[in-house]
Amino acid sequence: MKNHRFAFALLTALFVALTFAACNDDDDGGGTPGPSALSATGAATLGPPDEVTFMAGFKPQANLPFVGAYVAQEKGFFAEENLEVDIQHVATSGDNFRLLATGQVQFSTSDATALLEKWTGDPVIEVVSLALIGQTGQQGFAVLADSGIESPADWAGKTAGYKGSDVPPDYLAILEAHDLGRSDVEAVRVGFAPQVLTEGLVDIFPVFIANEPDTLSREGYETRVFTAADYGAPTLGLSYVTTREYAEENPEITARFTRAVLRAIAYAEANREEAIDIVLQYAPQEDREHQRYMLDTELEMAQPSTFYEHLGIGGQTLSQWQALHDFLIAHNGLPQAIADVSLVFTEDFTADDNGE
Repeated sequence: MKNHRFAFALLTALFVALTFAACNDDDDGGGTPGPSALSATGAATLGPPDEVTFMAGFKPQANLPFVGAYVAQEKGFFAEENLEVDIQHVATSGDNFRLLATGQVQFSTSDATALLEKWTGDPVIEVVSLALIGQTGQQGFAVLADSGIESPADWAGKTAGYKGSDVPPDYLAILEAHDLGRSDVEAVRVGFAPQVLTEGLVDIFPVFIANEPDTLSREGYETRVFTAADYGAPTLGLSYVTTREYAEENPEITARFTRAVLRAIAYAEANREEAIDIVLQYAPQEDREHQRYMLDTELEMAQPSTFYEHLGIGGQTLSQWQALHDFLIAHNGLPQAIADVSLVFTEDFTADDNGE
């Protein structure tokens, strides 16, 4: 099932693209200057580029959606889409959502769960996923490789750390998959420092899959990582986002931005060392091999499962978002249900009709 509210906007964007060489309209309905008339040589010339701001949701590093923006900038893919993109990074967690809501930022990134949370917050921020890059969730649960814990079935009687105000749905899903109750494992709130694992204060530690296992390995601690997705939980990761209002009012700009970053991700996948060269232009203090680990890991996590392999990188469906929503509701991961989950994403700027 498609998100029909975007259908007319998409058809408009496609019409503009098909008539691009002949059209000389200074107002395309999306605030985009139209192309000028044909030049004396017969080549179409463009008006001034549309200026937009992309704000990555964390510091400069090789998170795959960030890489897409960096590569699109440095390889000229944004320029070819007649976009001038100011790439920024959040200074304080959550700034990107606030600035999206006020129109100071046009495009950003969001974890899928955080996106759904914005639709249930006060005030509601109608953030829409344009392209789902992380086909599985970012969080895993690490144990030391020499701990004797071979599977989550061995968690019974152990101590597990969690971040935030309560244990996350992913953790509960892993317990349920192994017939463990909450009382079977002692859960304690921890900070972000992995030393609580390496010093034996906890047996199980929540990690970001794309970077923390490598960080621990570099410090001499090999780990084994378990994820809820491994046991059937419908987790999702990072996506490119904008506000619903901006996508509806600026379908052509949104289509061009999305096309450029997805093209850049495909380029990065085929040219990984060059992609890391570009990442290091934005993150010069970061370790190259660690950034390569992140890129490789996130590219692997971006591949759709067998059931969704027809989508390609960036593709998304209502069934994925509905399953995540229902999973979070069942595990108290959202304060309330979202009446219409089809509103939180759009397929209009990425995939072909997939029949849903």
